[in-house]
Amino acid sequence: MKHPLFISLFCLLTAVWPPASSKECYYCEITSSTKCPSTRMICGDDEDCFVGQGAATGVSLIKNKGCTRAISCGKEQPISYMGVTYSLVTNCCQGDMCNTAQSLAAPSLLIQLLFTSLLLLS
Repeated sequence: MKHPLFISLFCLLTAVWPPASSKECYYCEITSSTKCPSTRMICGDDEDCFVGQGAATGVSLIKNKGCTRAISCGKEQPISYMGVTYSLVTNCCQGDMCNTAQSLAAPSLLIQLLFTSLLLLS
């Protein structure tokens, strides 16, 4: 009879205090809005928080947030949104909820997006 009580207590404690290895990040779908309404999500062991920001010629910028595998960090990838193919750059950070307020004003990202736009125009 002690085992079911112990298991119930363990499940309750892990629901209230998740294991130390789990990381929480903000998540939001791809949007072209300046606001990215975020909800919390728990990442996998091999994932980091990220903010993805994308550009395409002649349209507004897009962004999203969430968890991604560390090998995807800093890479540019094509992504389709509303019938347009964007060049999306995934910028990662480490630590709980670290993707809360990264902005498009980051110089390296802005340079990457401008460079990509120039390449697309050529």
